[in-house]
Amino acid sequence: MKTKIANTIAAVLLVTATAPAQRGLKLDVPYVPTPQPVVEAMLKLADVKTGDVVYDLGCGDGRIVVAAVKQFGAKRGLGIDLDPDRVAQSIENAKKEGVADRVEFKQGDVLKLASVADATVVTLYLSPSVNRQIAPMLRMTLKPGSRVVSHDFRIGDWPPEKTERVKGTRKDDHVIYLWTVK
Repeated sequence: MKTKIANTIAAVLLVTATAPAQRGLKLDVPYVPTPQPVVEAMLKLADVKTGDVVYDLGCGDGRIVVAAVKQFGAKRGLGIDLDPDRVAQSIENAKKEGVADRVEFKQGDVLKLASVADATVVTLYLSPSVNRQIAPMLRMTLKPGSRVVSHDFRIGDWPPEKTERVKGTRKDDHVIYLWTVK
C-alpha cells in the first residue's frame, strides 16, 4: 500500500513539475495543492481575522487566499504564482467562491519580490531553499506583529514560535510552522 501511495505522489509531482516546464517555465517548487484541513489549520494558527491582509507566495490554485477571505474574514488577499495557468485557476476559484472583489492574483516570481509590507499574514508552501532565500525580505519588510505560516518547511535558521502537526485529507501528517515578526 505504501508503495502505491508513493508512486501516486511521485506521478502527481512529475505531472505538475513537467507541465510548466513544457511551457518554458522553470519552477523551483512543483505545484502540490495544500489539503483543505491544512489550509484551515494554517489560517487558524496565524489567527487570521477581519482587517488582515493575507499574501500567499506560490499560491497554486488560490485556495489559501480564498479561504482567508471567505472563511476567516480577512479584509483582502493576494496570491502570487509563477505559473500563469495557476493564476488563471486562482481567479476562477475566487469567482466561484464569490470573493473575487477582495482577492487578487498575480503572476510573478516570489524570489524577485522586493517587499510584502502590506501583508499582515504571509503563507508559504514552497521549499526549504526558497524559504531561506526569501527570509531576509520577509523579516525586513513585514511590520512587527505580522505572522508567517509555512506548510511542511521551516525558514532557514529562523526559529518558529509554534509548530503543529495536522492530518491531511488522506490522514497523512503535515507540519505547519508559525513566526511572528518582532
